[in-house]
Amino acid sequence: MDKKAKQLKIIVVALASLTALSVFFLARERRRRKQKCPQSRCYLQADHIKPQCGFKRVLAENTYSPFKHLNLLNDPQEDKTWNSHPYEAEVTALMESPRLELQCITMKNVDLKKLSESYVWVETESQLKELVEVLSKEKVFGVDTEQHSLRSFLGFTALVQISTEKEDYLVDTIALRDCMSLLRPVFADASICKVFHGADSDVLWLQRDFHIYVVNLFDTAKACEVLSKPQKSLAYLLESYCGVVTNKLLQREDWRQRPLSTEMVQYARTDAHYLLYIAHCLIAELEILDNENSCSNDKFRFVLEASRRSNLMCLQLYTKEIEASPGESAASSIFSRHLNGRRGISSVSCEIQGAVSKLCAWRDLMARVHDESLRYVISDQAIVALADKAPTTPTDILATIAQADSNVDSSLSSGLSSPSPVVCSHLDDLYHLLQNKIGNADDFFPLILQNCLGTNGSCPLSIFNYALLIKCNLKMTQVSRQNGVRNSKKVARKSSRQLFVQKFSCKAPVYHNCRIYADDGRLLCYCDRRKLEWYLRRDLAKLVDENPPAIMLLFEPKGRPEDEGNDFYIQKCTSRNI
Repeated sequence: MDKKAKQLKIIVVALASLTALSVFFLARERRRRKQKCPQSRCYLQADHIKPQCGFKRVLAENTYSPFKHLNLLNDPQEDKTWNSHPYEAEVTALMESPRLELQCITMKNVDLKKLSESYVWVETESQLKELVEVLSKEKVFGVDTEQHSLRSFLGFTALVQISTEKEDYLVDTIALRDCMSLLRPVFADASICKVFHGADSDVLWLQRDFHIYVVNLFDTAKACEVLSKPQKSLAYLLESYCGVVTNKLLQREDWRQRPLSTEMVQYARTDAHYLLYIAHCLIAELEILDNENSCSNDKFRFVLEASRRSNLMCLQLYTKEIEASPGESAASSIFSRHLNGRRGISSVSCEIQGAVSKLCAWRDLMARVHDESLRYVISDQAIVALADKAPTTPTDILATIAQADSNVDSSLSSGLSSPSPVVCSHLDDLYHLLQNKIGNADDFFPLILQNCLGTNGSCPLSIFNYALLIKCNLKMTQVSRQNGVRNSKKVARKSSRQLFVQKFSCKAPVYHNCRIYADDGRLLCYCDRRKLEWYLRRDLAKLVDENPPAIMLLFEPKGRPEDEGNDFYIQKCTSRNI
């Protein structure tokens, strides 16, 4: 009996010891993950690669420069064409004389009871060309898009759904990002009607990501307005006309994932599949109203109004928000929503306001560098807590952020880690910022950019942040301080020259006469083969000539040699000057 008791006691002690060790190591691991974040290298260098890192050409990069629209004249000197609608004449003509091809569609083959399992997943350039050929023969097709915004500063289109009377197509715009322009002609074709629902954002997103402009649009939401429907949501129309109920929570899913889940495929197809049938029904109702209320000189008033309102959306132009200073609007929002005495802060001192402005500026820059949304980098609540508490150590900074985020509704922060990988990777910069060891934006913008993206920077280069590095001096000319000591424009020009010499020019005699051209075809410099290979390996340029080698950059460089009178860098190397 004693022997059994001793054995039982040993087992209990062993189990207790194992439990204690497990608790100890688990707690230590939690503390390590929470407080000892990696600071020597950017989190983007880990195994997780964001899909936009593979994009070779980006129209709306994260710089502070305005968005440039499609220039049909292909004239780089015509600056006014960059900010005008390339198809304004065609859209305006449609508003005056609508072409509603939906009236010719019978919709006899629509099965409202069940969505078939047949659809086409488009992920290769050849498949996209086949789709373009199909759509060019159609009179009308339905369109919808799915966006991703959490892990991107400006957001990007992750999927485009296109439906004809016979087939549903899901276009993988992540895989096809650099050849989506193949769809541009059919979307701009005034003889083909494109059916959307609530196209206000879709029209802008297609411009932003692919320079695709919609001409001849019929929006079912605008038809609902003209018909004075009690609701105008797509969920309402699907249930009313098709007897289909959808789960709109799926709209919040991560549409970057591949492959898509069965539920996501079903949801994506549903949004576009029934659009043609719904539009057909709505136009029939509009025509009934026209017939009931028509007079000899105003027969198509309701149909015309629905078409006019739809095509009016096509004239929208995507613009990037350009602030007077980085993070200014976010700071103003925080002042009005969080620092008005209702969130535990009775009065807002100048120190707190200054800290909030600096933190918002830092967050803005970090979001652009890493191509993340502002809320992914650090929440508004965490900024308020840091400004109010003014933590004095890196550990306190992490704890303050974690505590602030723990008090936020979990539904608003689902999928977000706190503190974020961005904060953990750049904790030193954030610490120095809070300790007032970094001055105003004129000082810390170039410093942080150099730490992140310079020759010894911690962050991997992407087309987003490389463009930001090159164009950073543009922002410096816009941000002027009344009490500033230095001339920011002069500093910007000097920075531009230094950056050009560092990035484009040769540090030794050139033997290969390799050429680097800007994206508009102008020669930037001659260099050696290694420099060319550097750009090609990172998909920042494309090869345009092989003998002698030449590349064309896929971004707009800042500090061209002719802008500063540096003709030396665009002189061809000969045997006499080697």
